[in-house]
Amino acid sequence: MHPLQWVAVGITIGLNALDGFDILSSAFAAPGIAAQWHVGREALGVVLSMELWGMVAGSIVLGGLADMVGRRRTILLCLCVMTLGMVMATTATSPLNLSVWRLITGLGIGGMLAAINAVAAELSNLRHRSLAMAIMVIGYPLGGVIGGLIVGQVLKGQSWRAVFMLGAVATAVFIPLVWLFVPETPAFLDQRRPAGALARINRTLTRFGLPTLDRLAPQSADAARASVLDILKPGLIGTTAVLTLGYFFHAISFYFILKWAPKIIADLGHSPSQAAGVLTAANLGGALGGACFGVFMHRFGIKRPTLIALLASAAGIAAFGLHDKASSLLVWSLAASLGMVFANAAIVGFYASFAAGFPTHVRATGTGFAVGIGRFGGALSPILAGYLFKGGLGLPVVAMVMGSGSLAAFALLARFRLQAR
Repeated sequence: MHPLQWVAVGITIGLNALDGFDILSSAFAAPGIAAQWHVGREALGVVLSMELWGMVAGSIVLGGLADMVGRRRTILLCLCVMTLGMVMATTATSPLNLSVWRLITGLGIGGMLAAINAVAAELSNLRHRSLAMAIMVIGYPLGGVIGGLIVGQVLKGQSWRAVFMLGAVATAVFIPLVWLFVPETPAFLDQRRPAGALARINRTLTRFGLPTLDRLAPQSADAARASVLDILKPGLIGTTAVLTLGYFFHAISFYFILKWAPKIIADLGHSPSQAAGVLTAANLGGALGGACFGVFMHRFGIKRPTLIALLASAAGIAAFGLHDKASSLLVWSLAASLGMVFANAAIVGFYASFAAGFPTHVRATGTGFAVGIGRFGGALSPILAGYLFKGGLGLPVVAMVMGSGSLAAFALLARFRLQAR
């Protein structure tokens, strides 16, 4: 691949890192939010889930937009929405007010995720596509790691509001980077064929050191009639259903540690910065798991490694719940990290499945739909855990229940035949 192709893929890593930081910013800030407004665990769970509810809508609605107006335009729009939401979160005067701005931030994140998955797949060549998809996805935990290291220092001298301002500045920085280094994908231009499509495709091909085209290949009648609603029609409905439901159940497990670890650690008597450190360790484990998974996926394909990761994810999350107040911060950090090694590896598998299972004309739509409904599971995760805690269940039982989502995803994916398109 040409260096500028890797630059574009590298920017998608950074964009996914923004998702990792933005989505976890409320978790980093959770102890401070709870202390300032005296909210209980169940109410805090609702606040923590709001950006995920926004992502549900953003992934579905703006994911479809990326297949209609372009991946690049959608990413730029979403970055602006995310920046606005993060800035305004710093001005929140109540849990309700904060929830509204976190919802808006989630809208931007959801649409961006659907678009960058398509960008990473379509701006990379076939040989390196699996690697490009894997490293794009590990941007999420890397954002949590880097953000956690910074936030751990920020929280020592600043309030929880500084966490959101940090996210706003980081998000705004990527607007000019996308404008300059991420072109519209030739695959999208060839499929939609807007005015000047051939010239735009050739500019990108020249930029990447690839041969230009004399003309576009004739479109078949089916291609001309292609619609973003094709994901719900015969031929794709099975792929849509299995990948969407599988991601939904796994997201319930995935977000348990990410959303509740800081509060669990803080309730044991540790400081907010120490709690953020455990979450940083969890994200470091996720980044390691995603990177290693890319190697396995390149050698063994997508499905088999993903199934193994889902089983290990369920076991790792259940094991996280076996620790108590007698455990040191190091033990908690290792437990959180181990759980996220496999949980994020499975996320990489799902994103690779989205790119392989959905054709170009619905790649962002299909990804957005699956991620949107899947993040509905993520939004339920902190709420469900909050009510389980409120019902008097201890951490071991709660962790086992929350980890079972990965087992449900395994059951769905095990009998599914992934067909690359």
